[in-house]
Amino acid sequence: MSVVNEAPGQAPNLSRRLLCMVYEALLLFGVCFVAILIYSLTAHFVFGQAANSTEHQWLMQIYLFVVIGVYFGYAWRKGGQTLAMKTWGLQVIDPERAQVPMAKVIVRYCLAWMWFLPGILIGTQLHLSIRNTALAVAINMLIWMMTAALNKDKQLFHDKLAKTKLVFRPKNPLQTN
Repeated sequence: MSVVNEAPGQAPNLSRRLLCMVYEALLLFGVCFVAILIYSLTAHFVFGQAANSTEHQWLMQIYLFVVIGVYFGYAWRKGGQTLAMKTWGLQVIDPERAQVPMAKVIVRYCLAWMWFLPGILIGTQLHLSIRNTALAVAINMLIWMMTAALNKDKQLFHDKLAKTKLVFRPKNPLQTN
């Protein structure tokens, strides 16, 4: 895959970002699988009931939100890269500091949910089918991607609001595609 107009330290193109997101989703599947297994076993042994009741579903969603946040937060604080980001040559940076502060990590993580959350909420509130909810999420993602075109440094809206930047950082400085 040839990638044009990417220079180290500059904003990556959207295709690189999306490919990284697909790989990140595969990795998160494993993280969430283990987290759900731990939650389910804990609920069964501690509360003596299955974790499929309504209150357990809400607790599990909050728990997964925190687990995923810890996954991203740790990686972004440690070096600005998750495994998927390292693979695709992406890095979250703070233009003003060597390390992204925890407050910015939290803000970025919460705002990054705007890629998906409005579409999910529309689907659930309008009682759409899974297919139509997926379509609402896809449309929402397209709109969110377009926010990169609204500013000169090609950063997405959640990075602008969090005052962070996503930059292209190839493993090998000579690698630009």
